[in-house]
Amino acid sequence: MLPTIAWRGRSLVMIDQRKLPGQETYVRCRTYIQVAQAIEKMVVRGAPAIGIAAAYGLVLGMMAARAETGRSLEHDFEKVYRRLERTRPTARNLFWALERMKAVYERTRGDGLRAIRAALLEEAKAIENEDAETNRDIGRHGQALLRDGMTVLTHCNAGALATAAYGTALGIIRAAAAEGKRIRVFADETRPFLQGARLTVWELDRDGIQVVLITDGMAGWFMRRGEIQAVVVGADRIARNGDTANKIGTYSVAVLARENGIPFYVAAPESTIDRTLPDGGGIPIEERNPDEVRQVGGRLLTLPCAEVRNPAFDVTPARYITAIVTERGVRRPPYEKSLKDPGV
Repeated sequence: MLPTIAWRGRSLVMIDQRKLPGQETYVRCRTYIQVAQAIEKMVVRGAPAIGIAAAYGLVLGMMAARAETGRSLEHDFEKVYRRLERTRPTARNLFWALERMKAVYERTRGDGLRAIRAALLEEAKAIENEDAETNRDIGRHGQALLRDGMTVLTHCNAGALATAAYGTALGIIRAAAAEGKRIRVFADETRPFLQGARLTVWELDRDGIQVVLITDGMAGWFMRRGEIQAVVVGADRIARNGDTANKIGTYSVAVLARENGIPFYVAAPESTIDRTLPDGGGIPIEERNPDEVRQVGGRLLTLPCAEVRNPAFDVTPARYITAIVTERGVRRPPYEKSLKDPGV
C-alpha cells in the first residue's frame, strides 16, 4: 500500500478514502484544481493530510505557471493559493501549510520560475516528512497516558489516513501497543461519513489492534457500564484557550466522558493550534452537502426533500479536555498558559 499521500514525478497520488475499506484505489492529481477537488470531495481528509495535499497542490499550480516574474507571476500564485485556501475552512493545518508555502514563494520570487518551483517542492516534502516525525513524537508522549489493559474510545479517524503516517490519536494507541500494552479500542462509527466504521476499524485491524465498532449513540452506555477507561481524539483546530474543533459528535463524547469520570485526551500537532483565536467561538465550522446525511452509499435513508443540517465539526470547550498531546509534550490546564508558547 502506498502512503496516504505520495508525490510521484509531476503528480500527487492519494488513496481514495471514500472507497475504503471495500476498495483500495488511488487518485492521481496532475493539477491544483484536481487537488482542490480531492480535498473538497473527501478523497483525502484529516487536518494534517489536507495541509500536505494543499502544499503539493500549490507546487502543481506553479508548475503550470508560465510567467517568470512580475505581476503575471503574482497573479498565477494568488489564483492557485486562493483556490486551495477555499477548500475546507475548519482545518487549521490547511492554512498553516499554505502560509509556509507562501513564505517560500515570497523569499524566492525574484529567483526565476525554475528556482521557485524547486523551493516550493522542497518545502512541501519537508511538511510531509515533518508530519510523519511529529506523529511519532505525539505517540511517544501520549502512550504514557494509557495503561495496560485499557479500553479506549476514539471518534472519527485520526490515524495514518489522516496524516503523512502513523496518526495522532491512533498514533498514541499504536505507540502504547508497541510498548506491549494490551489496548482495546472502541471506534464510534462517526456519522455521516462513517470515518470510524470505514477507516479506523480498517487501520487498527491491519495493525492487529483489537477494535470494536459501535454506533455514535452507544458511547454513553458503555461508559456507564465501565467498559471505557479513556477517550482519545484528534483535532482540526485548537484555540488559544484549548477549545477544540473536531469531527461532529466529539463534543457529545466529551460531555459523556466528564459525566462518567473518564479522561478525555486530544492529540494534534502544534500546527493545529491557532493562537490568533482566543477561544473556540471564532473557529469557522464547515457545513457540508445535505445529501451526506440523507444518503449512505448513494442510497436514500429518508425523504429526498427532508431538511438537513450537516455541520462537519463541533467545538469541545477546554473545560472538558483532560490534556492536549502535541509533539512537544502533554499540555494540561490552564491551556491559556500551557499552549501559550510552542515550546514546553
